[in-house]
Amino acid sequence: MKADYALAWSNCLRIIKDNIPQISYQTWFEPIVPVKLERDILTIQVPSLFFYEYLEEQYIDLLSKTLRKELGGTAKLEYSVVMDNAHMANRQPYTLNFPTSNKTDLRNRPVNVQHHQERPTIKNPFVIPGIKKLNVDPQLNIDYCFDNFVEGECNRLARSAGMAVAKNPGKTAFNPLFLYGNSGLGKTHLAQSIGIEVKKSTPEKTVLYVNANKFQTQFTESVRNNTQNDFLNFYQMIDVLIIDDVQEFAGKTKTQNTFFHIFNHLHQSGKQLILTCDKAPVELQGMEDRLLSRFKWGLSTDLQIPDFETRVSILNRKIYNDGLDVPEDVVYYIASNVVNNVRELEGALISLLAQATLNKKEITFDSAKAIIDKLVKKTTKEVSIDMISQTVCDYFGLEMDILHSKTRKREIVQARQIAMYFSKSMTNSSLSTIGAKIGKKDHATVLHACKAVNNLLETNKDFKTQVKEIEAKIKS
Repeated sequence: MKADYALAWSNCLRIIKDNIPQISYQTWFEPIVPVKLERDILTIQVPSLFFYEYLEEQYIDLLSKTLRKELGGTAKLEYSVVMDNAHMANRQPYTLNFPTSNKTDLRNRPVNVQHHQERPTIKNPFVIPGIKKLNVDPQLNIDYCFDNFVEGECNRLARSAGMAVAKNPGKTAFNPLFLYGNSGLGKTHLAQSIGIEVKKSTPEKTVLYVNANKFQTQFTESVRNNTQNDFLNFYQMIDVLIIDDVQEFAGKTKTQNTFFHIFNHLHQSGKQLILTCDKAPVELQGMEDRLLSRFKWGLSTDLQIPDFETRVSILNRKIYNDGLDVPEDVVYYIASNVVNNVRELEGALISLLAQATLNKKEITFDSAKAIIDKLVKKTTKEVSIDMISQTVCDYFGLEMDILHSKTRKREIVQARQIAMYFSKSMTNSSLSTIGAKIGKKDHATVLHACKAVNNLLETNKDFKTQVKEIEAKIKS
């Protein structure tokens, strides 16, 4: 009787609706029409072969358990696939028998499909024919790999977490991996490095990098063209999804709602999500609370402004990769004066090389200083322990290594004491941090240095002049 199969399916739907997101329920279960119920065999009508395959791939376990609960342990499900209105009179049944053992996997079972029927394609934001995962272009820049990512104190945790995710995507506690920090600190580079490493180790996985703005544009177009299901289906196929600049979702309620369901589907399916942002989740404004709570599920880690040693390493890596010849004092000068982010650091080096090539002149400290001073003229230099130490070394014509050495030569000790003096007065660093950074000394040594400098300032006119000149250079 009609009431029997309608009631049975209605009871099943109530259970299913409680176990999946609303948008998934609306997309994949509301279009299903119950057809008949004979003994313990329920027949349901689905609108396409792809629809049938997707149910089999994603929801076969849920359907199996639900139908057994409603009809008993011997329950069977029969699909009636109707390709379009022209085929309404030509339904073709495909029968799947739910096994009594949970160990049997029904997914990807072959079905008897007539050859004249072509498998429908799914539209997606990247205009890739069909739904074969290997056709998806990951949109990755091969230069943004781990080999080109310089590790330092500023990014060590983020890089270590990224490596762990790359080795075992979706299977670590770092899901999602939320990378945040100011622009130009390497978030995009690190996120793409993970994607590149995953494709290298497991080429069969579907990896996709997309900027939040592009995601928003694609979603808007799908709404305009009434292809939201295609948009949703495409993103739910991804194994490793990298969304860059998620702060761009702020204030866009519909986009957030769609991404929320994509996030849920991928996370519940054991897929990996990697998100980058200019702020920590707790600082984001204009985001739904339910989305923010999911951003905090995994690991949130920041990338900070690189310290002096890391900036030097970044420049040397680029110089080496490009086969260039740049004097060491020039590298130190750039690293001391361009401090805000990695992008500006590399840009300064490129500008310097371009000027030297156009003028057909070798790169010298004086020529580099003239160019770099113009580039950073309108920016405020970071007053840090590293920057102060380098300024003191430049003033006295010393190498940084000598300042940090254990030598007790009077001129070296005095330079070291001046660096400690300014580090205490111009930064918020503790005495222990200053001592560790300058010669690996303890806090007592830093206190002694500050007292020694103050005593000389009161009694030695030449020394006072030197200190004033160094102070001017630090502040310039």
